[in-house]
Amino acid sequence: MYESNGISSQPDDPSGSSGLRTGIGRRRLLKTTAGGAAGVTLAGCMDTVGSLGGSGGSEEAVTIGVLAPNPDSDFIGRSIVRGTQVAVDELNENDGIDGKDVELVVGDTNGSPLEARRQYQRLVLEEGADVTVGVFASEALMNIMDDIAEQETIHLTSGAATTAASRLVKEQYEEYKYHFRAGPNNDYDLGRMQVDFVDDMAADMGWNSIAVLAEDYEWTEQPWNVYQNQLADTGIDIAMERRYPPATDDFSAIYDEVEEQGADAAFITTAHTGTAALLDWVTPEPRPFAFGGIHVPMQLPSYYEATNGACRYGVTQSSATAQSTRTEKTQPFVQRYQDTFNGANPVYTGYHSYDAVAMFAEAVRTTGTLDSEELVGALEGMSFTGSSGTVEFYDRDHDYPHDLVYNSDDPDVVYLQWQEDDDGDGVQEIIWPESQATAEYAKPPWL
Repeated sequence: MYESNGISSQPDDPSGSSGLRTGIGRRRLLKTTAGGAAGVTLAGCMDTVGSLGGSGGSEEAVTIGVLAPNPDSDFIGRSIVRGTQVAVDELNENDGIDGKDVELVVGDTNGSPLEARRQYQRLVLEEGADVTVGVFASEALMNIMDDIAEQETIHLTSGAATTAASRLVKEQYEEYKYHFRAGPNNDYDLGRMQVDFVDDMAADMGWNSIAVLAEDYEWTEQPWNVYQNQLADTGIDIAMERRYPPATDDFSAIYDEVEEQGADAAFITTAHTGTAALLDWVTPEPRPFAFGGIHVPMQLPSYYEATNGACRYGVTQSSATAQSTRTEKTQPFVQRYQDTFNGANPVYTGYHSYDAVAMFAEAVRTTGTLDSEELVGALEGMSFTGSSGTVEFYDRDHDYPHDLVYNSDDPDVVYLQWQEDDDGDGVQEIIWPESQATAEYAKPPWL
């Protein structure tokens, strides 16, 4: 899920366009919005946060190091940095952390595992970061795990979903205990939430049979295994299952088979190929089945505008949206983010990065120290109310220690559907769980 945004360098303006346009130029849109597997568009790095504030670590300040891909141009990376910035601003307005000012230094990973490691080392060894947050790609996270262990400095992931990191914590706790995942949920739990969504919502949506589709990338392996083991237990008819090739940009043959099998919905897991999959669902003529699952590009607040409304009626999963009220902190964070960044809305990495910094600050206040050993214990025992829900970590005896807890009885995640408001703008309406819903599921009118 969280390994590619599937769309790069999109405008932050959250407003949408006026409805579904099936006459969209598909290949032109793919070329301009797909943006490559990980939104890699710029090289280089940001040595300090520049106009965002801060100028490197100092003994009189607490220094937050943030790692993000292409924050000048990529929506995912930009939200990581901006979410962190909002947290730092709020802390400095309220006596900092334990009475100390808070500084922010940024490392641009440039979408590269090698650059992620170089930037991590710079932030900790040269800038004196007391904690690091961020990291988007799982490959980048895994390439800094040994450095996190060596530096014995807390790192709070706010983008990558791989359970490979938490397995290291499980197998070599003393070395790797400094890694925590503030969000999103790990890749195993991504599979579980898909099953829970289907179990709870399929009948209400008219999804009596589904075609289970997933792009054949490493990040989909864990969810796929969960689907194989648990989806059938929901009682839904599984019309077909397909992990399709990574280079797929034409879904015509796949969708022909979905139609032939009589599936009510294409239940998809996609990031890199998400825009092609979406456009082939509605153009040149809408296909006779619903469409949804984990679709990373549809999480972006600007996606309705970017696709000229083609994503209308599509369903995807996310951690929070600008319409959501996950906790009493959600809307204040969204409002502050919008006020600070000219009306822009955060994507999921912004919420998790904000929560990571705020949670770290609370741990320092609780312990009265920046000592990593004490902070590990404090974080392990915390239940923190964040902007994206309750942040708690699996304990060291769990299969995935220090990963964000997923509560299937009261899920923090939300499923949203792109709908159109009275003004013709696209809105990410939450349809699940019921406690968070802002609208009911809207069946595509051509079905």
